[in-house]
Amino acid sequence: QEPLVESGGGLVQPGGSLTLSCAVAGGVFSINAMGWYRQAPGKQRELVASIAKTGITTYGESVKGRFTVSRDDARSTVYLQMNILKPEDTANYYCHANIRVTTIEGYTDFEVWGQGTLVTVSP
Repeated sequence: QEPLVESGGGLVQPGGSLTLSCAVAGGVFSINAMGWYRQAPGKQRELVASIAKTGITTYGESVKGRFTVSRDDARSTVYLQMNILKPEDTANYYCHANIRVTTIEGYTDFEVWGQGTLVTVSP
């Protein structure tokens, strides 16, 4: 089973909007942070947005003012609201979570990735 289930990708025109969602599967762990990365063909994967357990958000420079990341703790879901989309936003978007598993020995942090959802911005 997939620990992170992404949805919401698709085709949208420039200037349009799209919302991505990522649901966290059940497990005995806490979430340090969740967010979104993206990678276009031939380009490096880059941070889009993240939200820490404190609620503090971080955005990539190219999406500031256009994208908003939020979290619904009751549904264990993180969202990415994308507005004023541009062709350069076209990429595979990957949900990401940094989780913490605590044991009697201490704790260990893990990076968990979704399989990605494709966002295409084109006229």
